[in-house]
Amino acid sequence: MELKEVVSISGIGGLHKIIGQRSNGLIVETIDETKKRFPTTLSHKVSILEDIAIYTATDDVRLAEVFKSVQQKDKKGEVTIPTKKSSNDELKTFLKTVLPDYDEERVYVSDIKKLAAWYVILKDEIDFTAKPKKEEKEEAAKEEATDEKKVTKKPAAKKAAGTKKPAPKAKTAAKPKAAAKTAGKSTVASKKG
Repeated sequence: MELKEVVSISGIGGLHKIIGQRSNGLIVETIDETKKRFPTTLSHKVSILEDIAIYTATDDVRLAEVFKSVQQKDKKGEVTIPTKKSSNDELKTFLKTVLPDYDEERVYVSDIKKLAAWYVILKDEIDFTAKPKKEEKEEAAKEEATDEKKVTKKPAAKKAAGTKKPAPKAKTAAKPKAAAKTAGKSTVASKKG
């Protein structure tokens, strides 16, 4: 599973994986032990986690990058993941540890709670440090294109050389024929005379 397949639906707790699409919404499955499936409607506000970013002092940072930082620090034991009972100070300290320059005025405590809760749900489902499949495919396509260019350059050079060689042969072959015709006429003329 990748972050682009995971959505948050307003009014419905937890996270959901996109299973399919309909003309008027999505078909989603809960990311928990129940694996309950249901369709969304136009009245649901659906947010794809890949499109979410967190404000910082300089620029917005994608949620995937924040999760990557959390996962790295969590594995090293450098951060404590907040729970529902954590205080506001604990939540702010948590985010300050994983994203030091976050904008404290525009990032609310409720946002940090969601971030922590989402990480707990996804940490066993997604390896945030791994490259997304899209990037892996793009890199593989670039490598294949480079290999194809190396292979196609050599035959293309041979074709170009091969097309140039027959052209001069055709020109030189035409000259002797013209000379033979001229020689034949002059012979006929000399016999008459």
